Amino acid sequence: MSEVLLQLNNVESAYGPVRAIRGVSLSVTRGQIATILGSNGAGKTTVLKTISGIIDPRKGSVVFKGDNITAMDPAHIVQRGLVQVPEGREVFPLLSVKDNLLMGAYTQPDRDAIAQDIERVFGYFPILKERANQDAGLLSGGQQQMLAISRALMSRPEMILLDEPSLGLSPKLTQEIFEIVVRINRERGTTILLVEQNANMALNVADHGFVLESGRIVMEDTCERLREKDDIKEFYLGLKEAGARDERRWKKKKTWR
Repeated sequence: MSEVLLQLNNVESAYGPVRAIRGVSLSVTRGQIATILGSNGAGKTTVLKTISGIIDPRKGSVVFKGDNITAMDPAHIVQRGLVQVPEGREVFPLLSVKDNLLMGAYTQPDRDAIAQDIERVFGYFPILKERANQDAGLLSGGQQQMLAISRALMSRPEMILLDEPSLGLSPKLTQEIFEIVVRINRERGTTILLVEQNANMALNVADHGFVLESGRIVMEDTCERLREKDDIKEFYLGLKEAGARDERRWKKKKTWR
């Protein structure tokens, strides 16, 4: 039986008087890529922020590796092995690429291990090695996304919360980013909970999916089954013809999975 790594139990979070998520319950097993689908404003980012401690829930609980981490300080959550890559990258623009990576390693005391981890993330994203001494703010959007993911990896997480990694990126760069995300999952065993507006992409790389509408989970299943549901095809995959084109293209690329 698969180990449940993350579990949310009837979680409700709000911004002032406005409830953003209502009674959200979900579980993610170790080693899985799971995705949360939903339209803009459905509460997807709020779910991730609640898990990572940025937002304190009004009710419910967040359990990670069997421990209740509800409303725990975000730094302590990172130390426990759960880290978030935020929407919009949020790199430190005036720090170099290397210094951004070092900021991600602040929980790691072993300097030799940190140096090894930097080389390891450069292996995933060689362009970052070329730009190691360049200010992060001068990187392209795609390179900043690579840096944000690499910075998260520097804490050696067991689980990554990945929020809209394709935001503002070209289809080619988006594809490159997701190929590396799958590699990280397969090679390192890192569990990933993905929020991604590009539903075609998310369903093709993830194992299990949750559909969030108006702050509530209204559907969940394997991604293979979700892709076959008429509601998903219509509301999240767009025109069936366009969705079919994307799926055919990704099936050709999935030899690297």
